[in-house]
Amino acid sequence: MHGDFSRLTYRPQEHYAAVVSQQGRVLLDAESNEQAQLGLSADRSLAADLIGRHGGPGDGFRIEYGAESEGEKASLTIAPGRYYVDGIAVDATRPEPLPAVDECGGRPADAGHAHPDAAAKKPVAAKKPASAKAGARAVDGTEAGPVWTYWDQPYAHRDVERDDDELPSGPFLAYLRVHDRLVTAVQDPLLRETALGAALPDTTARVRVDWEVLPLELGEDQRCDPAGAFDAWVAAQQDRTCRLAARAERPARVENDPCLVAPDARYRGPENQLYRVEIHRGGEVGEASYKWSRENGSVVLPLTAIGEWVTLEALGRDDKLDLDVGDFVEVCDDASVGRGEIFDLLQVVEVDLAGRRVRLSAEPDGTVGRQPGRHPYLRRWDQLESRRRGAPRLEGGAVKVVEGEWIDLEDGVQVYFAPCGRYVSGDYWTFAARTVTGAVEWPTDAGGRPLLARPAGVAYHYAPLAWINDGQAQDLRKVFGQLTA
Repeated sequence: MHGDFSRLTYRPQEHYAAVVSQQGRVLLDAESNEQAQLGLSADRSLAADLIGRHGGPGDGFRIEYGAESEGEKASLTIAPGRYYVDGIAVDATRPEPLPAVDECGGRPADAGHAHPDAAAKKPVAAKKPASAKAGARAVDGTEAGPVWTYWDQPYAHRDVERDDDELPSGPFLAYLRVHDRLVTAVQDPLLRETALGAALPDTTARVRVDWEVLPLELGEDQRCDPAGAFDAWVAAQQDRTCRLAARAERPARVENDPCLVAPDARYRGPENQLYRVEIHRGGEVGEASYKWSRENGSVVLPLTAIGEWVTLEALGRDDKLDLDVGDFVEVCDDASVGRGEIFDLLQVVEVDLAGRRVRLSAEPDGTVGRQPGRHPYLRRWDQLESRRRGAPRLEGGAVKVVEGEWIDLEDGVQVYFAPCGRYVSGDYWTFAARTVTGAVEWPTDAGGRPLLARPAGVAYHYAPLAWINDGQAQDLRKVFGQLTA
C-alpha cells in the first residue's frame, strides 16, 4: 500500500497476537497499523478455518447470464449479498439511491447510481434477466436491494466501448477476484477534515476490500472440469518466482562528500526513509522493469486538468514532497488502477508554481484522468536517468530489471533481483533506511547475508462463481446456511 508510513512492522511469521502500549513511551503509526493488521488477520484466519477457501450464505454473488441481443451486449447480473474468499468478507450490496430535492414541488428526482463513478459511465447497454430486475433475496428472505451487473460493477470499471472488455462468445468461467486497497483523501475527499484547513495534511486512510467479477476462457480439454481447471489457473497466478534482497553499502569515494552522517555509515541519506521497489511492467528479465520511491510511493498530487500541461489541485506540502524538473510521474485514476493498466512514466519538464501546473514530457494516455469522478492524480517516483557508465537503463521511465547483481538506488541503498524470476506488474517490496544505524532494515542470515524475499503484495484472492455454457449459468459457489436459520 502506497501510504505515508514510517515503516511496516507486521510480520505474520512471529505469531504476535496484540500490540501492547507501555507508559511514557512514544506511540508511532507503525504500532497502530500493526494492531489493525493483527486484528484483521485474526478475523480472516478464523473465517477461513470455518468456511474454507470460499463460501457464503444466501444468494450473495450468484451469477445470471444475459445473452447478447440487438443493440445490447452480453452481461452478467451479480446478486447482492456477502461472500467469503480466503476468509475475506466481500459485500456486493448496492445501496438504494437517495432522491434529490425537486424545488418545483413535483416527485423527487432520481439520484441515480450512488457510486462516485456513475456520472462518468454511459448507460449500460446490457440486458438484465427478468429475475434480476427486482433484486435478490437476503438470507432472511427480505429484499436485498438492486443488483450490480458486469458492466457497472463498482471497482472493475468495465467499458462497453472496449472490445477487450466484452464477455467471451463461447463457454467461460465467471470468477471473483478480491484484494485490499488503500484509500486516502485523494480517492475519497470526505476523509479529509476540512476544519483543519486546506494547508494542513490529511489524517488517516482506509483499507477497502475491492472486488471484480471477471471472465476466464478455458481450453476445450479443460471444460469437462472447469472448477479443477480454475484451481490450476489460480495456483499459477499466485506462484511468485521473483525474489529481491536489499542492503546498504558505503559508496566509493564517500570521503569526498560533506559529512552529513557518520563517516562509516553504509546508508548515506540525510533522513529516515521507507523505500518501495515496485514492478512496473511484468514478464521475465529483459522485458520486466521496476520503479522505486524513497517515500513508499506516497507522494500523490490530485489533478484538476490534464493535457501536456497538467493542473494540480494543490502543490506538495514542502520541497521534499513536491515535484521538480526531471522527476518521473505516473498519471492514474480509479479506473486505471482498478483495471491494472500500465503506461509509460512521464517526466516533469517545467514547473509553473504560480499556476499550480507542470508540463510533462508527453500528454498522458487519453483514457486516463479525463473524468473528475474517477479522482485523477500524479504519483511521483524517484528513479532518475543517469549517464554514468554502468548505471541502470530506463525504458518508458522505469528501470529495466537486471538479475544476479547488486543495483544502486541512491545513498548506498542497493537491491538484488534473484535469477530466473517471473515478474508481475504491481508486485512490490518495502524496507526502512535509518540514519541512526546507517543501514536498511532487511532480514539476514547468521552470517549477515541479506535474505531473498517474495513480494509483499499485491495479494489477490480468487473464487469461482459460475460456469457459463450455452447461455446457462451453472452455480459454482459454495453456499451454507446460518446456524440459527
